[in-house]
Amino acid sequence: MSEALWISFAFTLGLMVKSIGLPPLVGYLAAGFALSGLATFTPITVENTAFLDHVAHLGVLLLLFTVGLKLKLRSIFSTEVIGGGLLHFVITTALIAPGILLILATDWQTALLLAIALSFSSTVLAAKVLESKRELRAFHGRVAIGILIVQDLIALVVMSITSGEAPSPWSLLVFGLPLLRPLLYRLLDASGHDELLVLLGLLLALVLGGTGFDALGLSSELGALIFGAMLANHPRAVELSRSLWSVKEMFLVAFFLQIGIGGLPDQNALIFALVAALLLPLKGALFFFLLLAFRLRARSSFLTALSLGNYSEFGLIVASVALPEWLIPLAIALSLSFVISAPVNRISHTLYERYSRRLTPYEGRRRHPDEQPISLGDTRILVMGMGRTGSAAYDRLAGEEANIMGLDSDPAKARMHLKAGRNVVFADAEDTTFWAEVKMPNLKAVVLAMSDIEGKVIAARQLRHKGFNGYIIAHTMFADEAALIKEAGANEAYLTMNETGVALASHIDDYMSRNHRPH
Repeated sequence: MSEALWISFAFTLGLMVKSIGLPPLVGYLAAGFALSGLATFTPITVENTAFLDHVAHLGVLLLLFTVGLKLKLRSIFSTEVIGGGLLHFVITTALIAPGILLILATDWQTALLLAIALSFSSTVLAAKVLESKRELRAFHGRVAIGILIVQDLIALVVMSITSGEAPSPWSLLVFGLPLLRPLLYRLLDASGHDELLVLLGLLLALVLGGTGFDALGLSSELGALIFGAMLANHPRAVELSRSLWSVKEMFLVAFFLQIGIGGLPDQNALIFALVAALLLPLKGALFFFLLLAFRLRARSSFLTALSLGNYSEFGLIVASVALPEWLIPLAIALSLSFVISAPVNRISHTLYERYSRRLTPYEGRRRHPDEQPISLGDTRILVMGMGRTGSAAYDRLAGEEANIMGLDSDPAKARMHLKAGRNVVFADAEDTTFWAEVKMPNLKAVVLAMSDIEGKVIAARQLRHKGFNGYIIAHTMFADEAALIKEAGANEAYLTMNETGVALASHIDDYMSRNHRPH
């Protein structure tokens, strides 16, 4: 009976929320609280069972594993990630703890732990939003995930101290995990493309990463993330991530349901959550100015700050260990932050485009190495987005046009293309500051091959706004998106599947004309 109610409420409210332009996860949260209310005010029994807890935990592990698959660990060890994460934690805790101590009249230990719980940002929400927008490898996405990992490590230390349990001496074996990378690569190569590939992902995320790390007294979440990161450089890492997508999404529904089913809040819990929600803009502003201090541009600082402007599920985990009586207020604060943060992040690029003139004056004169402005020089054809489609277009055009350049928002991908002999540089086509500074005197044609619709629309609009009168072409999966791209200024926006069919037919045409001409 409980499972039927969970599925029914999750689908109904998820669909309702999606219909008004919000992410379905907001509906899943609402479904959890609706189920809790149903159990409170009707004879129907709805409870947070061990099964739901287990499925929710599996969803989080799979999400973190897929995040790890797209994560370059070298990008974490940077000054803006470590410095920004640690400074934000220290400043936030130092400011919030005295306020809690005075206003709520708690003891200092409770105030400190509550402040620590509120200082964390949600790895689940940020990763899900960045992944849905395909920005995990964009510069601001890598900074956000790096800071979240720093916060998660702090949370693990806090939980270890408050629980009084130390990791097993065998946990030192974790430092030998890099030695397993060749074996993991072989397993991934041998797994094929079907159910064995999915099972390998489940084995690494849930068994070796989850259960294995848990047995060593370490965080199972950290284990799933590490095992994913160990495969991030493998050519089939993206395929593995896609193969786990449906399983991960289904299990994550349980995570969001679980938050609401925990119980309905009383008046004090609601007041606490509302006050905590009012602090979210300050939390985001602190991230923004700290990242500016580390020489990031206003755009990267703004998008990273929006990704981190919420509260964390790790706060609930910390509370479950040290402050069980505060679980409901923190759960409401977390849920409310999700409701605010998810739709805001959905329009993050549009918001920056609107307020960029007010934000850019805060930038320093020195720039981060990953964010230097570029000139297109003699480039006549520009390909934006160097994934599979962009790379194929680049290679086809490079045979006839010497002055061609590719842009990609993933620095690692740009370096990979450079090594392969392509003229590709790092730049984010959705960055309005990039468009304000870039010089393109000889540009004649642009291919928009980015993965997300928002990027194509912004790029087309910015090109026309800059006075570009050349040819702009794009591809997309859906007719309504094609209309939006053309409305923004593109000359043509072709449907990907239609063009694939045309390309296949042209190959047949060529074959028939060469080999079966009438005599």
